[in-house]
Amino acid sequence: MKSKYMKALMVVVCFCLTGPVSAEIWKDYSLSEEATELTVVSVKSNYVDAYLMRLEKTWVTSMEVLKDEGVITDYGIWVANTADSPNLWLTVTYPNMGAMQGNEARYDMMMREMTERFEADQAENTEIAQGYEAYRDIIDYAILRRVTYR
Repeated sequence: MKSKYMKALMVVVCFCLTGPVSAEIWKDYSLSEEATELTVVSVKSNYVDAYLMRLEKTWVTSMEVLKDEGVITDYGIWVANTADSPNLWLTVTYPNMGAMQGNEARYDMMMREMTERFEADQAENTEIAQGYEAYRDIIDYAILRRVTYR
């Protein structure tokens, strides 16, 4: 019986010591101006290598152009070491949320640069990109911002 009362007393003491917890953005913490786009992908077993090679010809080349032009600050491809799903993550880091806004001029510049720099053929890239659905599914997509405590 004494043990029950001691446990109850400890719970009350812990609750009183912690008090109500609340945080306020910009007062207690802030969010980075930089934003990271995260795409979570599930690639079918035995197709990860083929998917990575296709990404190099399409997605990676476009990320290189955007990075060189200062539109993005970084990008990455992350792969799990198991066959579990999801098993691949793509990240694109922008200097701010405004840089994420696409437009026709940026698209035209990227296509022109890809053709010049990487000898890419629009028809070839379209054919490669259209094959993705056969062995991968996009599981999730999020825009992340780093939290900094004050």
